[in-house]
Amino acid sequence: MLLEALEQKLKGEIAVARANIDVYIQHSVGIGEHPDVVEAVESQIEKIAAADEKIEIIRKYFSA
Repeated sequence: MLLEALEQKLKGEIAVARANIDVYIQHSVGIGEHPDVVEAVESQIEKIAAADEKIEIIRKYFSA
């Protein structure tokens, strides 16, 4: 149960990062606080990669 909850939390983090990337791509002109959109997108991709890696570890080492 605990690991399932953690996996769902991580999936939520991925969803948030993907939504942020969508906003950066579709509305980059209106995002004043992120003058370097490429860097902002890279930051979100790093968050996705970290969460995805954690999910893979949970599945590899703790799934029955």
